[in-house]
Amino acid sequence: MTPLVLPGVYAPQDDTRLLAGALCDEPLPRGAAVLDVGTGSGALALEAARLGMRVTAVDVSRRAVWSARLNAWRSGLRLRIRRGNLFEPVRGQSFDLIVANPPYVPAPEGPRTPRGAARAWDAGGDGRLLLDRICREAPGLLRPGGILLIVHSALSDPEQTLTCLRAAGLKASVTRRHRIGFGPVLRERQGWLRARGLLSAEDTSEELVVVRAELPV
Repeated sequence: MTPLVLPGVYAPQDDTRLLAGALCDEPLPRGAAVLDVGTGSGALALEAARLGMRVTAVDVSRRAVWSARLNAWRSGLRLRIRRGNLFEPVRGQSFDLIVANPPYVPAPEGPRTPRGAARAWDAGGDGRLLLDRICREAPGLLRPGGILLIVHSALSDPEQTLTCLRAAGLKASVTRRHRIGFGPVLRERQGWLRARGLLSAEDTSEELVVVRAELPV
């Protein structure tokens, strides 16, 4: 079922599908506790619910929360949906799996906190405005043996993601890669990205990666 997406909410795209594939590969038992942080339309949360998992979905956007609630109702699936900034609504809880598709597109210098629809993709000058927070804070919400799955662009330094997660004691690696053509946002700022050295003159596509990290038992 194609999810309904209110204006200003991130619609499921290639990165969503890539992360959904990684989610489906995890051999978690029915009833496992899953957190979808930055749920957007709820597409990943609903995928986990279809697999029989107990799912909590969080987003800072009111429109995203309403989109996720509407899509859960249409699907007949149960989600626990909360509005809040990253992990704030679930402090003190723990999960078997956390999935995250955060904003990760490097953005020209300007106001540090994006506004409006741009909150779904703009992530500061290096693309890591929320990635670094997720890498720091997510390990504390994982149960022993718990898994963290993050999707982001190769433009946002996957090695830094791996370094941060390993420093937190997790076993981390890139498990999926997928190359796509530039979307509207990258086409608009490709000159700036080339000037920053994040794209070469020959680059016409972007690589997406899924980072999988596991907290040892």
